[in-house]
Amino acid sequence: MDAVTLGAVGTIIVGLAAAAAAVYGHRGQQRVNHSGAVMTGYGGLVDQLQEERAELRARIAEKDRDLAAAYAELAAERAEKTALQGQINDLNAEIRELRARLTALGGDPQ
Repeated sequence: MDAVTLGAVGTIIVGLAAAAAAVYGHRGQQRVNHSGAVMTGYGGLVDQLQEERAELRARIAEKDRDLAAAYAELAAERAEKTALQGQINDLNAEIRELRARLTALGGDPQ
């Protein structure tokens, strides 16, 4: 074989090696791109979950405030009811005392 033939065969071999390396490199790049897309999608899902958590925490805080207000209102109503019951008891005792005095004075207590 002469030098020209060896040069041509060498060029063909180098070309085939370069083509094989390019195909292998392209496949590796596709793998990297796919991994990047998966990570980007995962990151988007994580962001959505964090937003939903923040929204739910805000709703829970609002409901906690509503619950505390309802308990406060209930406590105020119970205190008012207790005060009214005390007034009723005082009035009943006063009525009994007045009827007893009326009876002692000779009147009809009805």
